[in-house]
Amino acid sequence: MATRPPETKRQRYDRLWSYLLNELNSSWRPHWQEINDYVSPRRVRWNNSTDRNRGERRNQKIIDAHGSLALRTATAGLMAGVTSPARPWMRLTTPDPDLAEFGPVKEWLYTVTRRMLDVFARSNFYNTLGPFYRDMLAFGTAAELLLEDGTDVLRGYGFPLGSYVIATDDTGRVDTILREFTMTVRQIVRRYGQRDDRTGAARWDNISHHVRQLWDGGHYENPIEVVHVITPNADYDPRRLSAAYKRWASCYFEKASREYIATDREKFLRESGFDRFPALVGRWDLASHDDVYGWPCPGMDALGDIKSLQLLQKRKAQAIEKAYNPPLTGPASLRTTRVSSLPGDITYEDVREGQKGLRAIYDVKPDIQGLLLDIDDHHQRISRAFFEDLFLLLTLRRDDDPQKTAREVAELHEEKLIMLGPVLDRLDNEVLGPAIDLTFDIMRRFPDRELIPAPPEEIAGVDLRVEYISVLAQAQKLIGVGAIERFWTNVRMIADIRPDAVDKVDTDQMIDELGDEIGVPPRILVPDDKVVAIRDARAQAQARAEKLAVLAQAAATGKTLADTDTGGKNALTDLVAAAGGNA
Repeated sequence: MATRPPETKRQRYDRLWSYLLNELNSSWRPHWQEINDYVSPRRVRWNNSTDRNRGERRNQKIIDAHGSLALRTATAGLMAGVTSPARPWMRLTTPDPDLAEFGPVKEWLYTVTRRMLDVFARSNFYNTLGPFYRDMLAFGTAAELLLEDGTDVLRGYGFPLGSYVIATDDTGRVDTILREFTMTVRQIVRRYGQRDDRTGAARWDNISHHVRQLWDGGHYENPIEVVHVITPNADYDPRRLSAAYKRWASCYFEKASREYIATDREKFLRESGFDRFPALVGRWDLASHDDVYGWPCPGMDALGDIKSLQLLQKRKAQAIEKAYNPPLTGPASLRTTRVSSLPGDITYEDVREGQKGLRAIYDVKPDIQGLLLDIDDHHQRISRAFFEDLFLLLTLRRDDDPQKTAREVAELHEEKLIMLGPVLDRLDNEVLGPAIDLTFDIMRRFPDRELIPAPPEEIAGVDLRVEYISVLAQAQKLIGVGAIERFWTNVRMIADIRPDAVDKVDTDQMIDELGDEIGVPPRILVPDDKVVAIRDARAQAQARAEKLAVLAQAAATGKTLADTDTGGKNALTDLVAAAGGNA
């Protein structure tokens, strides 16, 4: 009995791609397609070869674009509120607060944080985050790749929905991603054609015969489908330094079609590996830890209202059209007569007894105001689904709304942030935290640029911690700031009655906590060791001043005694006499 030959690596990847793609298409494709049609056209790419670089109109189903506008507002709100390019949104610290306050450690953490933010700004990181947030809001899932770049240190590659599939490990973390994208023949030869060390000419060891024929024929811009696989490496060995034994395997290969010969179906354009999973996969929410793709999300929640809104706008337009241009009826004699509805035109008719001229078939009195109220109600529900009332809390205030105090506005922010809090936590765990870890590792690979200076001895081997100081992160922390402020106010009230009550409060620690909560730059707060030195110097100076004052007072007293006349009778002679008598 013949045995089946063992499965090759390429066959295993092809089977994995087919299985995950079928799973995606059978369950998620219909829902995502509706969201794509009504909320965010052009974000889904089911067929990379036919959907790539196509400019035809794709928003034919959208009459009222309020859903798309709400998505745009929410995307901008997340971008500005979580990862604003214009201000610091994160900083590095240590698990031990006292260690983080030590002068050299504090300065090193501040320097590395500033350089990391500079790397983000100089790369395309923020450019890819906008579409990333939009996909999370609309479809519940978003993905991109962060790789090392020789020029900008960091380079992000965003993926459109439908062009990639993902899988998770036993803990629910995404650890596998397969994506399909298009490259031209010229790009493939330039990137993956191994160069001959002697001649510099391209070698074709890892490129298919089909691509070589296209290259030789001068078809440099022909598109070729490429698949990229990142998955846990079955050959992982931490003792070996080769890329083939890293924790995650990374393989690029051409998607074989009928033009490919058998030997080409086992070729890889490139095989490498990663110590850290290089893909960022964000999911808005998960119904269960074993779910792979994110749901629900604002786009899914608002889809019913968005589709209903299109129908309402269509009915409103039809009602207005019927009111101003109603269907008419008239005598049969007008069938052969030119009838004009233009202003100033005349239609001639021989009116007979009992006949009427042109008239509306029925009296049209549409309730336009009711339709407008219903449309406005849909607008408000869609806005709430996309958190517009949070991101535009002040600018969306109606004219008939009462003026709110700063405290009332802060309380409204706190209420709405409670709803957004779980999403921000998931965003930190799945996207921002991994992005910071990846960037830190990449920056260490450029020792010639000195992006990461040598750390102080005190934090050698210490795992760093990330604190988020974005606008939304600080807004969440304001709840804690309010508690500290109320506590200090009450302590001062008690101190008016019992002054020693303030001894119960560590004011230095309270200042540190307030600074951390509101995101004060570390250089503004003096480290604890320097505070101790300043206070010691002040105490020594005060002690010297008091000692000098005592010596000066003693000298003045001695001089007074020396100049006092003891021959006559006065208070001093009485004291001397009394002292002698007692002796």
